[in-house]
Amino acid sequence: MPGPSHTDLQSFSASALQPFPSWLLGLLQAGDSFYPTGSYSHSFGLEPLVQAGVVHDRATLRDFVLLAALPALRHTELPLAAHAWRAFDGPDWPQLAELCLLSSALKTAREARAASENIGRQRAELLANLRAHPLAQEYLRRAAHGQWPHAASVSAALEGRVLGAPLPAVLTGITYAALSALLSAAMKILRLGQTAAQSLLTEALGAAPDIITAAAVTPLEDIGWFNPWLDIAAARHESADTRMFIS
Repeated sequence: MPGPSHTDLQSFSASALQPFPSWLLGLLQAGDSFYPTGSYSHSFGLEPLVQAGVVHDRATLRDFVLLAALPALRHTELPLAAHAWRAFDGPDWPQLAELCLLSSALKTAREARAASENIGRQRAELLANLRAHPLAQEYLRRAAHGQWPHAASVSAALEGRVLGAPLPAVLTGITYAALSALLSAAMKILRLGQTAAQSLLTEALGAAPDIITAAAVTPLEDIGWFNPWLDIAAARHESADTRMFIS
């Protein structure tokens, strides 16, 4: 049977790959564990819960993902990123300053604030270095001058704007990166195999579209979510005798 002709390949290229969303490659790069944002060194509250015996197997990890990680994304990180993505269109610098401060204020545990600050700063600086985009450079300048906290969600929104990615894609990228980083950490501190981790990731991602849709239209005054269980564990983690992750 003859293979495809040169004309067939040209036709396929024109129909299947045009117009190609160039921002897609950037979002894939930013969501990869190879991208050095520092997220690999954080468990996002999971390690202290494992130390306390609250999370100890696949079933309790599933509860944590569905009842803690996803609601935190839905009510805080994703709405913050959505508002920041819109504010960068102006750009509306006063609004962006408010969002950075709000992101920090919503994290009651010092470890959580420091984690967001470190990841947010590293992500914004990496973006400015790799893309040399004036919006990223101006954001870093204003954040330094105004001493804004470098919110991870705001830096992710900045990245989306620089890449030219639409809001749903930006929020999808944030969701995937957060869940995959969390489950990657879980494999290091629990007896959890790759298949079990991927099954949990698949289940969580199945709930993501509704969460992303709702988060995208959340009013600024409704942003926020409180989980004392997680906050207390994070506070205890800071003084733990041993730990594998920073947070």
